[in-house]
Amino acid sequence: MVKVIMGHAGAGKTKDIIELVKKAAEEESGNVICIEKSAELTYDIPYRVRLIDASSYGFSGVEFLEGFLSGLYASNFDITHIFIDGLYSIIGDKSDAAVEDFLDWCDAFGEKQNLRFTISISSDAELATPGIKKYL
Repeated sequence: MVKVIMGHAGAGKTKDIIELVKKAAEEESGNVICIEKSAELTYDIPYRVRLIDASSYGFSGVEFLEGFLSGLYASNFDITHIFIDGLYSIIGDKSDAAVEDFLDWCDAFGEKQNLRFTISISSDAELATPGIKKYL
């Protein structure tokens, strides 16, 4: 399952992610992961949640992120939810095709592994393509 939170910069997407991460940490029986561009959320999310600072890993596109997520899951089958805050800033690619392909990959991977994804994207939801809107 993939859920996308979309809106302009400053629209409160990160605040929404923080609240959803807290809720997931309380309610889910597995491990919760939160990936962000930097370590800004260190004091905002529960210590039980694995916070990953993407800038420490040199992310360089969708394929890198897909491999990274696959490796995370391969090393910990107890992961139940992965949050990604600021997809564009992490992958460095704002093309609709790349984002649609990534969301579809997350959906298929999540279905196969019983894993949920919540992803924030800084862009106008009204201008989203149908391939992105299906995850809103």
